[in-house]
Amino acid sequence: MHGSQHSHVIPIAVYLRSFVALMALLVLTIAASHVPLGTGVSSALAFTIALIKAVIVVLYFMHVRYGTRLVWVWSAVGFFWLIIMFAITLSDYVFRSIVRVQGWQ
Repeated sequence: MHGSQHSHVIPIAVYLRSFVALMALLVLTIAASHVPLGTGVSSALAFTIALIKAVIVVLYFMHVRYGTRLVWVWSAVGFFWLIIMFAITLSDYVFRSIVRVQGWQ
């Protein structure tokens, strides 16, 4: 038997608020895609909205909000690793030179 390990009971209202927040952010994402802000600003806005949605999912649907400090640390490590992967991918994309191919339009 395990000692005193109890699961946290989350009220349905928390899930409903999370759902409403995710749907509002979805509408905001769609609305932002139709506003001509420029490529860089639009991409930054889309990444920011996606990050907020990911945080909501991780905190409430994956129960990190009610977890121990160790769960919080590992979640932060996962996000840090994700940021590293995005940085590596974007640095490769940004510093790649465009080569024009003869006959290709």
